[in-house]
Amino acid sequence: MENKIENFFFAGNAVSGEPDYRLAETFVRTAEAFANATYQSVYIIDYFRKNFLYVSPNPLFLCGMSAEEVKELGYQFYLDHVPANEVKMLLEINQAGFSFINKIPPAERKKYTISYDFHIINGHDKVLINHKLTGFAYQPDGSVWLGLSVVSLSTHSNAGQITMHCRGKREYWEYDLQSHKWEIHDTPVLNETEKEILTLSIQGLTINAIAKRAHLAVDSVKSARRRLFEKLGVNNISEAISYATNYKLF
Repeated sequence: MENKIENFFFAGNAVSGEPDYRLAETFVRTAEAFANATYQSVYIIDYFRKNFLYVSPNPLFLCGMSAEEVKELGYQFYLDHVPANEVKMLLEINQAGFSFINKIPPAERKKYTISYDFHIINGHDKVLINHKLTGFAYQPDGSVWLGLSVVSLSTHSNAGQITMHCRGKREYWEYDLQSHKWEIHDTPVLNETEKEILTLSIQGLTINAIAKRAHLAVDSVKSARRRLFEKLGVNNISEAISYATNYKLF
């Protein structure tokens, strides 16, 4: 399938009826306030007008352009600044994500957030970002009018890592690009030692300093870190901190 803007829109994400755009300014002001409080890039997707309602000036997502220029591009941004093979991945994620959400009772849909990694291209540089998207303004029938996107640097090395999380639920769903299916998993549960190691690591303490503060042997801290990495499926403490923070594990 050729990569075209119209391929991002299909029956599954069609908006029922014209939304009340008198509410839009309040939503934009709220997004601006959130963007002021974070280094992450923030933007709002408008599924009715099929464009971007708001793009924050935080530079990570802008690829050297201004926020207004990215807003003007809308979905063309993906075609211009994402590798072609990953645009195809985004199209599949779009279809799979909405197919998933449309099976959820409308009153529950605001609790769900989809997360995935892809590259954006800025000149000769290619940066892997993590993209979280949650619907926050819905029509009466449950169709999504506006989606809030939050962009941060990915801690992984490859595109993908497509997951769906629901606020308040331990399980999460992972989308397999080979089988084209969602698979359910249990969210890891951290013990108190693992939480303490993460907390002290965020504070910049070395393994020796963590051992002293936690009243543990250095070898015990090293062993606990290895088990933590295995549990989270990560390779180092930076990835562990990012994973645990993103999924609210401590």
